[in-house]
Amino acid sequence: MLDRLAAKEQRRRPSDDDLLDRALELSARYLDGKALPSSVRWVENQQHRWGSCTPDHGTIRISVRLRGMPAWVVDYVIMHELVHLLVPSHGPRFWALVERYPRAERARGFLEGFSMASNGSPEEC
Repeated sequence: MLDRLAAKEQRRRPSDDDLLDRALELSARYLDGKALPSSVRWVENQQHRWGSCTPDHGTIRISVRLRGMPAWVVDYVIMHELVHLLVPSHGPRFWALVERYPRAERARGFLEGFSMASNGSPEEC
């Protein structure tokens, strides 16, 4: 039972290495493996964004505020940032790629609701 609880907690609070592994899985599944981040890590300095990336370096940063949220929500933010490695802007091509993630709309709604409940305004990825 303790092993199951530890595994559940690991899924809820993945390490930086777990985030990178998950990003590579999402890229392979939904982006034909074309988005290859050099790193994916938790950061504490993002108070108005859920995630960010630097396409030139292939780095993705995920706000620690997502820790403990459902895995499919964290996956959506990772997916959003992975797509930025391929398409820097938020144009139609960008959103078409993000929508390959089956829970994209649901995750956006979850994050918008969370933001509104927390501080009265929506946040960005």
